[in-house]
Amino acid sequence: MKTNKKKIIVLVSLVVLLVATGVLNYFLNAKLSPDDGNELSAVTFFTSYRQDREATRAEEILYLDSVIASDTADEATIASAQAKKLSLCDNMETELILEGLIKARGFEDCVVTISTENVNVVVKAAEIAVEDAAQILNIIVTETTFTAPNVVIIPYA
Repeated sequence: MKTNKKKIIVLVSLVVLLVATGVLNYFLNAKLSPDDGNELSAVTFFTSYRQDREATRAEEILYLDSVIASDTADEATIASAQAKKLSLCDNMETELILEGLIKARGFEDCVVTISTENVNVVVKAAEIAVEDAAQILNIIVTETTFTAPNVVIIPYA
């Protein structure tokens, strides 16, 4: 009974945070002038993508935590959930590091996502010069175990 209350409190807290994030996003976007055109679109894309990613991951972690804390789950299921949670946390940290390094190279904004097979990089730019793509690729290949064919770089303006 006690763990159910904790789960309900955590779930309600996450829902409240998600709603607060949506309201904050709405008001921040409302302050941007409509004359910003593409700038507004790019800001909205990068902001909403990060918010969606964070909300989805919070739900995944909550689900994994409930599996790990379950009295009915077998050891293999619990071990699998723990491994998945560790992998998710590792990916979150690596994505944050990569985004910071890419921005440090002079790119205004970017979003990095890591899957089991690819690293996707969306960079705020109308187009990406070969030299810039090489810099991004170098960062990804240096900081991860992925090779060049598994890196996708996408411009977004």
